[in-house]
Amino acid sequence: MTNETPDDLSRHATKMAKKKAARDKIMATKTDKRGLIIVHTGKGKGKSSAAFGMIFRCIAHDMKCAVVQFIKGGMSTGERDLILGKFSDTCEFHTMGEGFTWETQDKSRDIEMAQAAWEKAKDLIRDPSNHMVLLDEINIALRYDYIDINEVVTFLAEEKPDMTHVVLTGRNAKEELIEIADLVTEMELIKHPFRSGIKAQIGVEF
Repeated sequence: MTNETPDDLSRHATKMAKKKAARDKIMATKTDKRGLIIVHTGKGKGKSSAAFGMIFRCIAHDMKCAVVQFIKGGMSTGERDLILGKFSDTCEFHTMGEGFTWETQDKSRDIEMAQAAWEKAKDLIRDPSNHMVLLDEINIALRYDYIDINEVVTFLAEEKPDMTHVVLTGRNAKEELIEIADLVTEMELIKHPFRSGIKAQIGVEF
């Protein structure tokens, strides 16, 4: 229960009406539609989770899409299991990495797998029937120079179909990628349960 008077409510309604009119005027100028280059980076959690949220939106709208995981290995995850089990006809899913670099301890093998993942990613992006392609943790492969950032930037600028969205995740996104991206979100780490001795948990991290 509020203590607002009828005058307060009337002023609020007038204010919101003006705000809506201004918003509608701005929205009327936004008529362009095109495929976006979207980057999720930063030290905080949620980069891949947010990207998979968009993939599931595509699936919900029956829009063809695809996922290439550059780092994560054969470990079962909720997103992967759900897509492969229920939506493989709408979303291709390729886990190309063999785990984090400190787990494999084989740089030449990591480079080989990252290059193979990039080749698969290019094939999927070139396919105009894919509404969105998620390149999960590609920024890690780029950070270690397993893939040439200039090649990635040139490909996205010159070969990506006009209406295809490409989402690239992972911390430490290269400046060259940020420069060409349409949307960049940096996840900021404020608190993390791992620092309190809590390990990754099913339903939260995977």
